[in-house]
Amino acid sequence: MFTEWMGASGIFVGVIALYFVSCIRIILEYQRGVVFRLGRVLPQPKGPGIKMIFWPIDQMAKVSLRTFVNDVPAQDVITRDNVSVKVNAVVYFRVVDPLKAILEVENYLYATSELSQTTLRSILGQAELDELLSERDRINRKLQQVIDQQTDPWGIKVSMVEVKHLDLPETMKRAMARQAESERERRAKVIHAEGEFQAANRLRDAAVIMEGHPMAMQMRFLQTLSDVGAENNTTVVLPVPVDLLSTFLHMNGTGILGPRKEEPNLTDVAA
Repeated sequence: MFTEWMGASGIFVGVIALYFVSCIRIILEYQRGVVFRLGRVLPQPKGPGIKMIFWPIDQMAKVSLRTFVNDVPAQDVITRDNVSVKVNAVVYFRVVDPLKAILEVENYLYATSELSQTTLRSILGQAELDELLSERDRINRKLQQVIDQQTDPWGIKVSMVEVKHLDLPETMKRAMARQAESERERRAKVIHAEGEFQAANRLRDAAVIMEGHPMAMQMRFLQTLSDVGAENNTTVVLPVPVDLLSTFLHMNGTGILGPRKEEPNLTDVAA
């Protein structure tokens, strides 16, 4: 009888020990455990370490506090100026309230992903194509604010949203290429015109200086001759000042045209 009692007691103790061992749960540093006791949630989540969960009375759901990276699939978006584009984005979020993440939504990962897709189509549809291309930072901030506001009741904090890729139609790419080429041509013409204007001003200043200093004009003439002589030219055209040629033609009355005729005195003609 004693032997049978000892055998039954050993089995009972073994079952109890096995039960307590099965109630041990290990929660990692980046996790929190939301415990339901008889269907009612405990007010404080379980922290990291070894915890006892007495099943079937208790049930625990583990929630990760690390940042999740959700790749939003490409969405067909029609911008405000009626341009059809494909846009995808990436959303960074994490759980800040494990109780709300378990109680307020069935699957917070799936809910956040679907909300990101609809918000992406809604916000980008309110912007024009030029804004999507040039104001990417402002659009990212707006997406982050809208998604974070809508996920706040779920205990989710959206830290950052980035528009990753913008796929344009081929016709729009060609039109933008032509626009960029025209813009570059316009800038080149403006720069060329500005250079011509500055050069004209400098030439005007140089002409004013040479007008007051005739020798400067002669020195410039000699420099031009030196530059022309440095080239392998067979024909050299020398411009001769008109006043210098006139002096040689009428020199001492023996020039080619003879002595210079004196102009008649208007007083004598009148007399």
